[in-house]
Amino acid sequence: MKLAFALLSIPVAMSWTAGAVHAQQAYPSKPIRVLVGSPPGSGSDVIARAITQKLSERLGQQCVADNRPGAAGGVALEMLANAPADGYTIGTLSGQNVSGMVMKTISVDIPKALTPITLMISQPYVLVVTPALPVTSVKELIAYAKTKPLAYASSGIGSTVHLGMEMLKMMAGIDMTHVPYKGSGLSMVDLMGGRVQAAITNMLTAAPLVRSGRIRALAVTTSKRSPAMPDLPTVAEAGVPGYEVRSWYGLVAPKGAPAAVVSTLNRAVGAVMAAPEVHERLVADGAEVAEANSPEQFRALIASEIARWTSFRSRAKVNLD
Repeated sequence: MKLAFALLSIPVAMSWTAGAVHAQQAYPSKPIRVLVGSPPGSGSDVIARAITQKLSERLGQQCVADNRPGAAGGVALEMLANAPADGYTIGTLSGQNVSGMVMKTISVDIPKALTPITLMISQPYVLVVTPALPVTSVKELIAYAKTKPLAYASSGIGSTVHLGMEMLKMMAGIDMTHVPYKGSGLSMVDLMGGRVQAAITNMLTAAPLVRSGRIRALAVTTSKRSPAMPDLPTVAEAGVPGYEVRSWYGLVAPKGAPAAVVSTLNRAVGAVMAAPEVHERLVADGAEVAEANSPEQFRALIASEIARWTSFRSRAKVNLD
């Protein structure tokens, strides 16, 4: 009788095991939400919308960008950290999210709460001014700021563009009033309207506005010029030696996301980023599409960025009110 029961149990056990394996292989079996911590028109939004359609096609399930702006990306990161770790809620992570965590304007402990998936792009920021401001170079902006009160916009307190402008102020010996916004798209609206006079913003947001003449670009913030705007000098060569700030964007999942799911997303996103139509679109706007990289490599980049901004915080006095 015991032997008969054991034999009868074998098909059941095999069926359960096969079902479990099938469930693991079936990912994704429903739509995937991609949380974006900034409004439409921002760098995170542009990159998310550039990949979601192709990612949907590759994975066979709809991938939808869900904008949740606020707190320099902190609102979306809180939602992501508290989402089920099943791979159906993922989100963008940017350099400014990391700097926000270091400056304590974002409460999410990124290394502890999130799982890296892949780095997607890196790019220069662009130092821009409203066309109404009578300056056409970094040196002219510095000279003007020493005689007239100026206000600069950022995508949020503690964001990389906020800290990047504070770094510029410190290195150039000037002062400007900080006006934070809930995302780079919103800050550019007021810059175009002349309600603020300057900003550092990402290349994806800046490029179309510069081309149309709605804002004026003075320099890129990286150590080398951008192929997208080769005539634009770097801030370092335009008058502030040693200055460098870089933007980057990646994808992350909640902590505890299954390794197989992370691997599937890593491969799929890598293939999407390499697709000619996606690659060419992003490069045209000044982005540098990352080479295929592992979650571990992305984790190492995050750690190095945390160390960098921690060092800056120890040296600079930044008003976070």
